[in-house]
Amino acid sequence: MTTIEDELIIGLVSISDRASGGVYEDLGIPALESWLSAAIRTPFRLEKRLIPDERSQIENTLIDMVDLSHCHLILTTGGTGPARRDVTPDATLSVGTKEMPGFGEQMRQISLQFVPTAILSRQVAVIRETPERAALIMNLPGQPKAIKETLEGLKDADGVQLVNGIFAAVPYCIDLIGGPYMETDPAICKAFRPKSALRPAQPLPEENT
Repeated sequence: MTTIEDELIIGLVSISDRASGGVYEDLGIPALESWLSAAIRTPFRLEKRLIPDERSQIENTLIDMVDLSHCHLILTTGGTGPARRDVTPDATLSVGTKEMPGFGEQMRQISLQFVPTAILSRQVAVIRETPERAALIMNLPGQPKAIKETLEGLKDADGVQLVNGIFAAVPYCIDLIGGPYMETDPAICKAFRPKSALRPAQPLPEENT
């Protein structure tokens, strides 16, 4: 049984002037929530925020989600391009204590399978550490299709993995920074851990009834 102390908490932050202003419906958070609900077998709770492309607000939101809401993982969507209002990576780097460049590199490699403009993406990932806890913060694309491809990777018609998605490395990263043990559905995203870090698989929720 999951207790408050080991509860997995994931923050979702959609960053868009127009969506936050009610000009159109936000698609980023629903896409993230849908994918995570299908991919993660471990019980988790979500903290969700929809905010404009304002650097100070992005920074304060990320800090609050780690320091006050105690998120172990934060996924942002939107604001990662070269436009003047695209400041999500800058805000993310400013609140992090360690940069994790491999995540951004792999995100661009996945997107380059589809569009040459993927090189314009400035997506980053960082660890934010405090004396009490640490969290992984990652910038994702803004489009639901690209969000799924980035997290899950690319597979052929037979389900064989062609390009690894970034989420395969996330559970072990959360382990290493002291967060809860996270299990995934291997049919969607097989989490990778060294053998020494593996635990016996827990039954699916419906198997507990």
